[in-house]
Amino acid sequence: MKIIELLNAVKLMINNEEADLLKKFDHSDTILKSKLDEREKLIATRLVEKNVLRRKKNATGKIEYTKKFQ
Repeated sequence: MKIIELLNAVKLMINNEEADLLKKFDHSDTILKSKLDEREKLIATRLVEKNVLRRKKNATGKIEYTKKFQ
């Protein structure tokens, strides 16, 4: 388990799988859903529900994820 701090100073515990997915954001600010495998898509959905990631449709109509913390 790891602890991250959201922008509003709330601390949140995440599991190791979620932490591994969040490491992908070290190299890029956004990640397209199409670049994730099936397991990572489920983890990304869980992180959206926890308010850690933001899911939105970009200008080309593709779904992308961005992180909501520093």
